[in-house]
Amino acid sequence: MIDLAGKKAVILGGKTGLLGQSLTEKLQAQDIITIPLSRSDFDPLNEESLTAMLEREEPDFIFNTVAYTMVDLAEDEENKAHLLNTTLPATLGRLCKQFKIKLIHYSTDFVFDGKKDSPYSEEDKTNPQSVYGETKLAGEERLNELNYDEILIIRTAWLFGPHKTNFVHKILGFAKERESLTVVHDQSGSPTYTPDLADYSIELLKHEAKGIFNVVNSGKASWCELATEAIDSCAINCRVDPVPTSAYPTKATRPPYSVLDTSKFTEVTGKTPRPWVQALRDYVYNDLKDHQED
Repeated sequence: MIDLAGKKAVILGGKTGLLGQSLTEKLQAQDIITIPLSRSDFDPLNEESLTAMLEREEPDFIFNTVAYTMVDLAEDEENKAHLLNTTLPATLGRLCKQFKIKLIHYSTDFVFDGKKDSPYSEEDKTNPQSVYGETKLAGEERLNELNYDEILIIRTAWLFGPHKTNFVHKILGFAKERESLTVVHDQSGSPTYTPDLADYSIELLKHEAKGIFNVVNSGKASWCELATEAIDSCAINCRVDPVPTSAYPTKATRPPYSVLDTSKFTEVTGKTPRPWVQALRDYVYNDLKDHQED
């Protein structure tokens, strides 16, 4: 294991992103010098801007949490999705190789088609069903083509956490205003708490991990189960009615099953991700209570 204290990390998306802000906090807690950046600090699509930033900061690590994540809009804005999800990681990877910097890049469960009925491992065949999934997978492939050892790709899913609105936050807002909600029950995945994801990312860094890793909280849930658990945790009197995906037609196809297997992560770090239900309670009882104004 390596000691990270005193190392320097640039976090792209670290000022405003859901994951980026949690990463910034957790890295600071490890005595890592953190440089959180937003798009107002650099142009993610301009190689000269990225190069100038790297020459100025001279980081040991770059965490890339920047992505085009509007899954349905991506079907109409394929070029924009491609620029952020494929071109940006490829450019970052090339620059990191040139400057000998470690790159930690985040990918998604949407690289899979969801036709399995058991958790996906890192070795499972990819087959994205949406532009978002296709562009994220293309980003992974461009990084792998660089043959650079200091690249860590973390596939994650269904993020919720402090600092920024997310599915759980929205559901709780609706539940306070309505007697009942309808939520999709036939899509299952791995709900993931961003502070836990940040901690687990740092563990992989300490163990000098490289290649692709699945990192999510343990257990699985449907959107309906996640919503119900959140509403129950807040003791809000609102009924949750399960509905099929077909009740809410969307432009992009979602994988019906995208639970991720984290045994490779456990093998390398010796840690098992905690259950999402436990993490959700932390979020509801601590983060949301502390930030009532959110």
